[in-house]
Amino acid sequence: MLELVDLDETTQFRTQLQDDSGPVVLINTFTVPEGTVEQAVAAWKIDAEYFRSRPGYISTQLHAGIAGSRVLVNVAVWETGAHLGRAISDPAFAKAMENYPDGTVSRPHLFRKLAVPGLCVD
Repeated sequence: MLELVDLDETTQFRTQLQDDSGPVVLINTFTVPEGTVEQAVAAWKIDAEYFRSRPGYISTQLHAGIAGSRVLVNVAVWETGAHLGRAISDPAFAKAMENYPDGTVSRPHLFRKLAVPGLCVD
């Protein structure tokens, strides 16, 4: 079962899911128990296939830590936080969280691209 923990104690993820003011980037860091990375990736794949079918989904990419790391990072783009919120609130998604290895911790947070002159565009 997956345990959700807020990445930023001052801004709850569920509050971010109400935002409908434009595109957001979900960065979700998973820490999985030793020896369960493959099981966690399989669970994530089920989630990703579900999300891909939902309105507002744009893209996703999973990253794995190196050198024996037990950390996975999902970077997904959605039209709005509210789109992601509606997808997450579906009971089918709640059931899929049971696919993750016991002891898996997820730290999701929504972001927006920033323009930094000379380095990044928004």
